[in-house]
Amino acid sequence: MATLGPVEGNERLSRRMTEAGYKQVELAEKVNAFLTAGCRGTISDRTVRNWLRGETRWPHPRHREALEELFGCTAEELGFIPPPPVDEEDPARRRDFVVAATGTAVAAAVPAQAAPKRVGLSDVERLQEKFAAIIATDHRVGGRISIETQAQGLAGEALALQSRGTASQRTRGALYATAASFISSAMWAAIDGKRFEAAQRHHDRASSLAAMSGDVAIQFRIWSHAGSLYRHLGRPTDALAANDVARGLPIARRDPLFASLGHARHAAIHGLTGDAAAVRRSLGYAEDSLERAAENEPRPVWMTAFYDRAELDGLAVAAHLSLGQYEDAEARAHRSLAGLRPYMNRSRAITTARLARAQLGQGSIEAAVATAMTVPAEVTAHPRVAGMLSDFRRRLHRTASGSTPARTWDEYAHDDA
Repeated sequence: MATLGPVEGNERLSRRMTEAGYKQVELAEKVNAFLTAGCRGTISDRTVRNWLRGETRWPHPRHREALEELFGCTAEELGFIPPPPVDEEDPARRRDFVVAATGTAVAAAVPAQAAPKRVGLSDVERLQEKFAAIIATDHRVGGRISIETQAQGLAGEALALQSRGTASQRTRGALYATAASFISSAMWAAIDGKRFEAAQRHHDRASSLAAMSGDVAIQFRIWSHAGSLYRHLGRPTDALAANDVARGLPIARRDPLFASLGHARHAAIHGLTGDAAAVRRSLGYAEDSLERAAENEPRPVWMTAFYDRAELDGLAVAAHLSLGQYEDAEARAHRSLAGLRPYMNRSRAITTARLARAQLGQGSIEAAVATAMTVPAEVTAHPRVAGMLSDFRRRLHRTASGSTPARTWDEYAHDDA
């Protein structure tokens, strides 16, 4: 089928398709392959032509999600234009139209101003249920741009409620906190997916929203994520400074569970600096604080969904690996894997990859390869997991190039790809 000539509509999408080597039929097939069974087969080359011509300015949400996943950018960056918010029709303009059309003044029939909608905590609770779903998806797959995009959209929904009705100061604070929560999840998805520039942008927006909310719990999450961002970027000085902001918040002094997470992440950062004493000290503080944390204390879902002894041990693994303390790293990895909750697929894959590296560092080559091969195939495409397995392969070949375990791993990795 012939393709269109120069596109005057959506030039950004046209350019992205050219860069990716997609023709219209091919892009339709890619989108259909991404969609769930309920939407499969709904995209054709005609749909793509409508996108390119600008006739469809804002595709269906599932179609946008598929395009964002395929091209690795937002729908807006693909040239699509979201519709403007729908406001209530101005009563004065409606009255003027009726008068002009009929010559009859009917102002009395039109209310001077519609009663504003009252926004309450039930609206906040509805959004927080969606936030819990975002958290659950993150623990299953993590890092996907679709999570990042969905979280951004829900943050916009929370902020839109601010301007569409009246609300108490408490409700407004809760809406800002909810929006900040969604953006902090977008930030974490970007960190997890190694999209670090996007993560920095999300941090700037989330920290502003959190400041307006007055919610110290979400402020802790955002600055703790910032520490993780700089750690993954190899900037331990900035990471320690950001994590210190989180650790200095009142909630870290009031709730030992928050204090424990702050200390555990500090230990992982200290590992990058090579300061073994600081790692040992921070892990000790983290463990002491975790022991003092009351289990029945009300806490945000993002905290209760992931932080426990297994997560502490997982951060300890990262710290010990950075220091080259492979025996300690292996012991912590086994303990973390034994305690991880069943739904934490991403964390299990990361800890397993780190365990393989710890075993390799001790010269247990066959055990290391056997461990690496237990990382589930469906998680190996995760950016962090893929990076760890690539690093494992490089270290394996430096240590035992040409050995039977090395050949076994190469054959396995090739077949898995």
